[in-house]
Amino acid sequence: MSGDITSYAYLFSAICFVLAIRGLASPETARTGNLIGILGIAVAVGATMLLPQISTWLFVFVGIVLGGAIGAFIALKVKITDLPQLVAIFNSLVGLAAVLISGAALHDPSLYGMAQGSTMPLQSLIEMAISACIGAVTFTGSVIAFAKLHELMTGTPIVFNGQKAVNGLLGLSAVFAAFAFAGWGSEGAFWGMVILFMVWGAMVVLPIGGADMPVVISVLNSLSGWASCGIGFTLDNPLMIVTGALVGASGGILSFIMCRAMNRDLLSVLLGGFGAEAGAGAPGGPAPAGTVKSGNADDAAFMLKNARSVVIVPGYGMAVAQAQHALREMVDMLKEEGVKVRYAIHPVAGRMPGHMNVLLAEANVPYDDVLEMDDINRDFATTDVAFVIGANDTTNPSARNDPASPIYGMPVLDVENAGMVMFIKRSMATGYAGVDNPLFYNDNTMMLFGDAKGMCENIVKAL
Repeated sequence: MSGDITSYAYLFSAICFVLAIRGLASPETARTGNLIGILGIAVAVGATMLLPQISTWLFVFVGIVLGGAIGAFIALKVKITDLPQLVAIFNSLVGLAAVLISGAALHDPSLYGMAQGSTMPLQSLIEMAISACIGAVTFTGSVIAFAKLHELMTGTPIVFNGQKAVNGLLGLSAVFAAFAFAGWGSEGAFWGMVILFMVWGAMVVLPIGGADMPVVISVLNSLSGWASCGIGFTLDNPLMIVTGALVGASGGILSFIMCRAMNRDLLSVLLGGFGAEAGAGAPGGPAPAGTVKSGNADDAAFMLKNARSVVIVPGYGMAVAQAQHALREMVDMLKEEGVKVRYAIHPVAGRMPGHMNVLLAEANVPYDDVLEMDDINRDFATTDVAFVIGANDTTNPSARNDPASPIYGMPVLDVENAGMVMFIKRSMATGYAGVDNPLFYNDNTMMLFGDAKGMCENIVKAL
């Protein structure tokens, strides 16, 4: 009877997860989607506790309380700007969990209803190998991504002579180790395989630059789902299979969408990110000499107040400065003056998918005012002022007209078509792609140097 109850509960949870993903597709329904997902996982955990394999609830409750306390503490303390690295480190934990579950199943198969030792079916060994390999790559790759995003290590591509050959040799060795484990089934072969894949996962992410981190996070999120799916087959757990497949497929689709937005294929991203090409400047490096026109908050307030239409283009600089609330206040004042104001979001703005949307939602920006690149690009030609706050690469016209540029072919926001372009930047330094933006030197561009939040607050005062 408990098995039937568990099966129905798993089916209910799977439906909840599908509805949760559907809810997360829109900011208006995201909160409801989260609540449905929480309900689904709560039912799944409760149903699992009814399984006959659960001999004691003590350790399960200790794990739930301990993990819940840590998660609540992190959720209360984390800054919105740190969400990308938070997602990265959570991905790493999912990958590590897949490795540990596979290792536990190998160490004592009877706990999972499988045969002991040498009689374990080859199919189970293959499933364990696939899940552990994917989990190991996800774990170390996500840790490196976290370190890059949290500036514990440089965000620029880390490269050395012969790196691709070394990575290729590591990858082949890891695959050979996986075949060896599937053939022998020993715990020593398992952990040797895991270590090789962990090293390989770290080496793969090291040469990827900061501009490609949103795609990397999405790929690692997808891998964490497939790792869970793989171990679900080993444990004959349908919910893990369904949930892992949902996460894996949705992460893969998102990775494809983001690569298409950058006009790049996934393989080129994983083989080395923007900034690794010869001749590309390092992020934060000196920009080529040119004549720029700079202004102050009073100049900006006057032009914004007298404009008929304004398009705000947010970037990671807005996130770093936590300028979304000051920006919202500025926009509200402009709307009171009769100015039409909208927001333009590039698919890879920030450091994770939807980063800018989350920040604007936190500042209670109306959803109808936030438009995707394809929906607003044609409107820049009839816009009086494009107000760019902390964005660089996503507005760089070199992506369209300079075949020698590392970002050539990447769709960008056509802000230069506006009557005037205002850029809030701390300096003339390049962005994550390490590429100078010639738009800074256009006649219709005015640079507003300073902290994004401080500049917006000063514009509010001037208004």
